[in-house]
Amino acid sequence: MKGSVSAAARVLRALKALKGHTVTGLSNAELAQLTQDSPSNITRAMQTLIDEGLAVKLDNGRFAHSVGVLQIAQAHAEHMARLTGRMQEINQRIAAGSIV
Repeated sequence: MKGSVSAAARVLRALKALKGHTVTGLSNAELAQLTQDSPSNITRAMQTLIDEGLAVKLDNGRFAHSVGVLQIAQAHAEHMARLTGRMQEINQRIAAGSIV
């Protein structure tokens, strides 16, 4: 890792590294490798995420996104679906109005 990295940056890198591992999780060592950080820094970062409700420690000791993160992702997906529906409706109105 280059220079001094803030604690916030470490936490965010750890959160991003969990992407795609929601069910199986990642070990401390895997997170350290992915983020190019030390295991002790990962331990602290993960504890912050757990304290904030954004990560969980699984029964097997691995870390994963929490239900809270999944709820954020679901809310985003639902929002995008609503917007897509609105855009389709507008495009249909435009197309209908352009037929002479």
